[in-house]
Amino acid sequence: MTDRATLSDSPVTPAQTAELLRGRRTVDRFRTDTVPDKTLIHEAIEVARWAPNHHVTEPWRFALLGPAAQARIVELNTALVTASKGADVGEAKRERWAKMPGWLAVTCQSQEDPVTAREDYAACACAIQNLTLYLHSAGVASKWVSGAVTRESAFMEAIGADPDAEYCVGLIWYGYPLRRPKSQRKGLSEIMRERD
Repeated sequence: MTDRATLSDSPVTPAQTAELLRGRRTVDRFRTDTVPDKTLIHEAIEVARWAPNHHVTEPWRFALLGPAAQARIVELNTALVTASKGADVGEAKRERWAKMPGWLAVTCQSQEDPVTAREDYAACACAIQNLTLYLHSAGVASKWVSGAVTRESAFMEAIGADPDAEYCVGLIWYGYPLRRPKSQRKGLSEIMRERD
């Protein structure tokens, strides 16, 4: 049993934690300069791996992507968008994606058992939350992308992953924000039930 005094020895208060959690927002407009310190990204991945995971499966894998991998993904996405929405939309996507400063892909190891697979996906989502909160605490914003391009085998090859053994949970763009958007949430009465 955990000693109550140990729980109260937290280095942050509940109010500080709440402020951090509420302050992290998805950012889709970044400054052009990149985050120069890869150590910060490595530290964010280190924190991400402490997410809860059922039976300690540690299903997550992280791929920090450099310019060549980014360019391959931009081209792949441009081709997909062009095929489905036309050349003008494809070119607009190319321009937008090429401006994203930092790229990190998060994958999950595939599981045959559907219960384990669901638990592992949830664990990877928790890991991404840990990662983005850590970056936010350092002034670095992020956006979690999970569009059609992330389900392509060519995408998996571009990030150095085996599409037969894992799948992409998300592509994380990160960098310094141009602005931090505000958003609203439903009130507790709309999302919570209490039962006896």
